[in-house]
Amino acid sequence: MAFTWILFTIMAAFMQAWRNAFQKQLSTTVDAYGTTLARFIFAPIFAFSYLAFLYLHQPVTVQVHFSNTFWLYVVVAGISQIFATALMVKLFQQKNYAIGIGLAKSEAILAALIAVAFLQEHLTTWGWVGVMIGAVAVFLLSKGRHSTQLSFNTLMIGLGSGLCFAITSLLVREASLELSMLPFLHRAGWVLCSLISFQCIVLLLYLGIFSRQTLYKMWQRLGLTFRVSVCSFLASVGWFSAMSMQTVAIVKTLGQVEILFSLLISAFFFKEKLAKTDHLGLWLVIVAAIMVIWA
Repeated sequence: MAFTWILFTIMAAFMQAWRNAFQKQLSTTVDAYGTTLARFIFAPIFAFSYLAFLYLHQPVTVQVHFSNTFWLYVVVAGISQIFATALMVKLFQQKNYAIGIGLAKSEAILAALIAVAFLQEHLTTWGWVGVMIGAVAVFLLSKGRHSTQLSFNTLMIGLGSGLCFAITSLLVREASLELSMLPFLHRAGWVLCSLISFQCIVLLLYLGIFSRQTLYKMWQRLGLTFRVSVCSFLASVGWFSAMSMQTVAIVKTLGQVEILFSLLISAFFFKEKLAKTDHLGLWLVIVAAIMVIWA
């Protein structure tokens, strides 16, 4: 159990790197909210199937009680993640793929600060050191060879995305803790089903009323939209399961290994050149990951 959260986090980081890569491709023809909807549009089917599998594999007789607090966490987390993803898609359109991911990865340090300030969580000394090293790595990766071209607008979009992702992650963990009567996988499964169903309904209604052309464009790129949803579902299973076992700051700091996968995708899939600082940032991500595992 002690290392299970590590495996879930690495799986989540790997699948999220591919999801972001596919979203980058989709964003060339579909607007930010359509690209965001692609994360969720097929995911509820997979999520409820996954939850049913969990109950078949490990039956639980405890009756699930969803408090008003649980639903509040789900709704706020869902809205926050929609905005976080939309902002990240805008990053894809302003800078290259790896730099956009680097900026959004300010999530880990922001999650640590919010959790300590408002949620009474605490980190060990090594945990804090790992988070701070991860923050330096994010700065180096965000700066890259485009340091002179990093506009204030791009920086604010990146930090805004990271903040919204941090709020989402913290509230997902809080929602999971509301279901403490269940095993951790079942808790994560219920939160996952509730969250993505809400997000899917909200975005479908919004686009159906205000931007039906976006839905038509998504239909034209159905295969790519499906790949985004599958990768998003698998990444969410990993994140939600890991965060039901470990604090968000630790999970998200280890989750920065996603940048390793993103850099490889950036270099080999999108044929984008990497800067020397990318390599230093990458090594710092690895050091930060090792430190939070030992924390």
